[in-house]
Amino acid sequence: MVVEQGDRLILITNDDGLYAAGLRTLLEIAEEFGKVVLISTMESMSGMSQALTVKNPIRVKLLEENEKHRIYTCNGTPTDSVKLAINQLTERMPDWLLSGINHGSNASVSVLYSGTMAAALEGCLYNIQSVGFSLNDFSSGADFTICKKYIRIILNSLTHNRLPEGVCLNVNIPSVPENEIRGIRVCRQAKGSWKEEFEKRKDPMGKTYYWLTGYFVNREPDATDTDEWALANNYVSIVPIQVDMTAHAFINELEKWFNNSK
Repeated sequence: MVVEQGDRLILITNDDGLYAAGLRTLLEIAEEFGKVVLISTMESMSGMSQALTVKNPIRVKLLEENEKHRIYTCNGTPTDSVKLAINQLTERMPDWLLSGINHGSNASVSVLYSGTMAAALEGCLYNIQSVGFSLNDFSSGADFTICKKYIRIILNSLTHNRLPEGVCLNVNIPSVPENEIRGIRVCRQAKGSWKEEFEKRKDPMGKTYYWLTGYFVNREPDATDTDEWALANNYVSIVPIQVDMTAHAFINELEKWFNNSK
């Protein structure tokens, strides 16, 4: 069923906090497509993945309301924000869930740690059409205007098509001038890993603490069908990801391991 723009309810969240430039850019674009309910935390929740708040009460505050949007803040994680909005803050089930625009790429295995993509996956659990957006720029002064054209293209496609149940989109946009972006590539997730390093430091009281650093290693840099390749070659990458984490291709082989067990 195609939902008309005037009837479309869009839920927006992120993991960079309420005042992140990427969130405000996404709000601006989303308002062109329907009525928006936005909920975000006051501070960054990057790297929270699918974490839930279970030991503390979640508090929410309505900050702004007009004919185009309602804006809330809460003290929970991105996943908390989605659950809370759907259960308490929206008058009905949202038609779309948009998450981002994240400061920094969520390509390859970064999707496993991302609060941005966790929110999109949470939307999948409610069968909401969900998309997570990220800009490949970690700087505080990142220019999110280059995202606008491609977010509009993707949202226009959602107005005429429907994602399968349990599937959302992971969209990563290269941080280059718009005239250098070569288009959109539908990709698979690159195989890679983060090589963590912990710097040992001393606080002002002389006590030891550790600070997480590290770098990403792409294990297939020459593969041309991955999100990492697309970003490196100035394409907007779109990877369909799913809630079902079953390794279906391995089921038959795994069954052979246990054929003789009792």
